[in-house]
Amino acid sequence: MTEVPDAAARAAALLAELSTAEKIAFLHQHQPAVERLGLAAFHTGCEALHGVAWIGRATVFPQAVGLGATWDRSLVKRVGQAAATEVRAFRQDTANAFQANDVADKHPMVSLNVWAPVVNLLRDPRWGRNEEGYSEDPFATAELATAYCRGLRGDHPSIWRTTPVLKHFLAYNVETERDVIDIKVPPRVLHEYELPAFRGPIEAGVAAGVMPGYNLTNGVPNHVHPLINDALRAWNPDLVVCSDAQAPSNLVDREKFFATHEESHAAALKAGVDSYTDNGPDPRLTIERFTAALERGLITEADIDAAVGRVLAMRAATGEFDTGADPYAGIRADVISCPEHNALALEAARAAIVLLKNEGATLPLSTPAPGGTGTGAPAVAVIGHLGSRVLTDWYSGDLPYAVSIADGLRTAFGDQCVTAVDGADVVCLRAGETVYGPFRHQDWGTSVQCPVAVHTLQSVENGKYLTLTGDGDTDVLADAATPDGWVVKELWEFHETDDGEILVRSNASGRYLRVGDGGRLVADADAAGDATAFRTDVVTSGIREAMAVAASAGHAVVVLGNDPHINGRETVDRDGLALPAGQEELLRAVLRANPDTTLVLVSSYPYALGSAAEQVPSILWTAHGGQELGNAVADVLTGAHNPGGRLPQTWYASDTDLPAPDDYDIIGSKWTYQYSQREHLYAFGHGLSYTTFEYGDLVLSIREDQLRALTLVAETQITNSGEVAGEEVVQLYSHALDASVPSPLRRLQGFERIGLAPGESRKVVFEVPVARLGHWSEELGSFQVGAGTYEFAAGRSSADLAAVATVKLDKVEGTT
Repeated sequence: MTEVPDAAARAAALLAELSTAEKIAFLHQHQPAVERLGLAAFHTGCEALHGVAWIGRATVFPQAVGLGATWDRSLVKRVGQAAATEVRAFRQDTANAFQANDVADKHPMVSLNVWAPVVNLLRDPRWGRNEEGYSEDPFATAELATAYCRGLRGDHPSIWRTTPVLKHFLAYNVETERDVIDIKVPPRVLHEYELPAFRGPIEAGVAAGVMPGYNLTNGVPNHVHPLINDALRAWNPDLVVCSDAQAPSNLVDREKFFATHEESHAAALKAGVDSYTDNGPDPRLTIERFTAALERGLITEADIDAAVGRVLAMRAATGEFDTGADPYAGIRADVISCPEHNALALEAARAAIVLLKNEGATLPLSTPAPGGTGTGAPAVAVIGHLGSRVLTDWYSGDLPYAVSIADGLRTAFGDQCVTAVDGADVVCLRAGETVYGPFRHQDWGTSVQCPVAVHTLQSVENGKYLTLTGDGDTDVLADAATPDGWVVKELWEFHETDDGEILVRSNASGRYLRVGDGGRLVADADAAGDATAFRTDVVTSGIREAMAVAASAGHAVVVLGNDPHINGRETVDRDGLALPAGQEELLRAVLRANPDTTLVLVSSYPYALGSAAEQVPSILWTAHGGQELGNAVADVLTGAHNPGGRLPQTWYASDTDLPAPDDYDIIGSKWTYQYSQREHLYAFGHGLSYTTFEYGDLVLSIREDQLRALTLVAETQITNSGEVAGEEVVQLYSHALDASVPSPLRRLQGFERIGLAPGESRKVVFEVPVARLGHWSEELGSFQVGAGTYEFAAGRSSADLAAVATVKLDKVEGTT
């Protein structure tokens, strides 16, 4: 093996050659080239949350919450490895990679510093960015994040395939006013719940950096929080801290925490922020502010050296400065969406599917025969907008191909056996004698940021969505392939008048629609009084069409859920857990027409399903599963794949008694499965199978190492007692029976996804450091494990625990 120069030494040598002005320029996200030293231009940040994003067609894996639902470290690591390999391909074979994306001229510079994974905990299912996290549990999140980072980092001892940055430190879980909100986190919650998700991958040595969140925590903006140095750098002093976009300026402009940008930037640098993502690619303001801060004595050159040195060491770790020693240098564009990665996308999409309910063994579907009384009636009716579409989210790459659920079932059963309808009304907008449309109309419901429901209008003629176009976003045309973008210009609010007409308002611009010159539609009316009032003519009733198709089918598959760009995404929190009213109405109508119905939920977050949870015989949930969504769901529906996914967060039965979104006290407010005693629709860890698993006795023992540290060993035997092969996620939970402080009802201590053939048995062994049983003592400033009896339970979910045993600890053990 070629000898690899020490990254820190290489960085230190380069740092010594840089002038003060050059080092200050290196504090911005976009570092300039320094030709005399052979340094190329560089920037932090390439998005790779569930595949490469924002630079073109690449393999799209399930959303992160879907990867969390796999509970499979090995699989998640392989997904991370595939994503990192494609990042390398874009970086190292730029011309071919972007030529495949029809980019002929200027190619964006691709960074090997990837901003992933997100380790924020899924405490509140109403959080707009729920899709980006792995789990509501800190242990599960840390384990899966570590696995993903291992894939991103690579297995070479010295050279990193890519350098992962964990997002977003800390207590970031609210989108509403996210850049000014102050989240109060009690000490126990901070140490027992929030910090472990970051600590796991950092101490494992597989995270190169961390990005602070926009919010304040306990009165201090995260970008100047002392825990950057006191916690993160205590775990890894070489950790690179990259700011979130525009957050450095927000310290003054939005948060008003400092009087001047020179003071705020100096404070952030001293707090430990190394790279400043501010004002886009233009570094001028960042350079001016740090230059002034240095001249005023607010910072020293040593402060600058520390930050720049860490970033240079991170660059050196990728082999950038010594490509001859880089084991990944040969990666080329042919790996992007290659057959192996596409197969992995299918494997991950299958593994992420959770069977929530299967009353009367409705699933899997048998080989279909035409149903109903009509000749040629469909065997399976796929109903719902999401049944014939594959949607991406803000952090997705462009799909190299897309298989919808209807497509997957057609492959399984044949075209003649599957009929798909979207269940949407076809409407026209009428202003006097002028008619616009027809459009397929979808009502997506409301959000915290918009209490009025938002709608999309999709042209029947060309399949495009009505959107804002032209200078000033005032022209209105059916011109968008799908709702998308940082500002979603395809969303419309309908404001009813006293006459039963509607005023159509752009949710993006806030302006109303009116009929302009020549009958063209424009959105330039600032006031309702200047808007055109429209009548809505229903050309075709989507519900009637859906009921007719369902009634004539042997089985109905209703596909409901969210569009990841609408009412639940970055900057937009949900205002509740219910399905949009139109989707609930569609489901009820189909059930009346055909009780033999399966509900497939394709969503970035949980729902409170109300009566549907009782009335629908079988229910599946999957996160948006990427390019292979349809094949994966079809494989589960038909039994070609036995579902093994488990819920990574609690599905509450209602949102009526949930704490406020900014209430981060999971102990006092009884958040998450650890403390919640509310009515739960589906428990944390829940998921069914087409087979059955039996648990043997749980056997506990204590092992002491040479340093007198204690480890609890828990063993149980799992047997597939059914007739088909399947995968069980064995989960181990603890509970302190006589704790001196409020303690979790259940706390996840281990999990393992195992596959078993019919009749096969396997022993599963968990090793739990006794220190993990402790609680944070504010008085002592450390974790304490109290003497007493601890109950351990192994089973299928946090609420279905088949094997239980207790162990008594006779002494108190402290740990830091």
